[in-house]
Amino acid sequence: MDEIETGFTKIMEKIDELKKTEGTLADTVRKNDAKLLARMADSAIPVVKAVGINMLKKGKQDTKGEMYDPQYYPQKMIVLGKAETAGVRPDNPHMQVTDQFCVLSEDGDFFELMYSFDGFLTDSYLNPLDAKRAIDQYGYDIMVMLYTAMHDYLKGEETLIQALDTVIGYIFARTP
Repeated sequence: MDEIETGFTKIMEKIDELKKTEGTLADTVRKNDAKLLARMADSAIPVVKAVGINMLKKGKQDTKGEMYDPQYYPQKMIVLGKAETAGVRPDNPHMQVTDQFCVLSEDGDFFELMYSFDGFLTDSYLNPLDAKRAIDQYGYDIMVMLYTAMHDYLKGEETLIQALDTVIGYIFARTP
């Protein structure tokens, strides 16, 4: 019986040690969230190339609301999130932003894709973002969306996916 009690005591000590470091570990992960997102983006390049789409760059709209003469961005992208509009576009302060998305390109770069519509022409602006700014503007949802895409489409990287599953689960399960 003493061996069981000794084992139980050691398990309880280990649990107490882990509880003491839990907050520190979560803070460490959160402080490095941009680095994690940037590395995830690099790892997700094959996913974007495989399942990404060419997003609309500009197009005209007829009286029935149908698009014609569309032009698309040459690189494939996946949409990770949507945000409240910035008001006006950085490239042209006279153009009101109607929709705004966080996208990841097939080069592993984050962008803010801003659409404007003047009643006839849908036009866009592709604003580069770094990982930190992407998280600041779109929240951790983009990290979860990127993880989900990697989980569903990245084959042969089961160890990476399992590690990300653990880290992302840890971030969100214990966020104060």
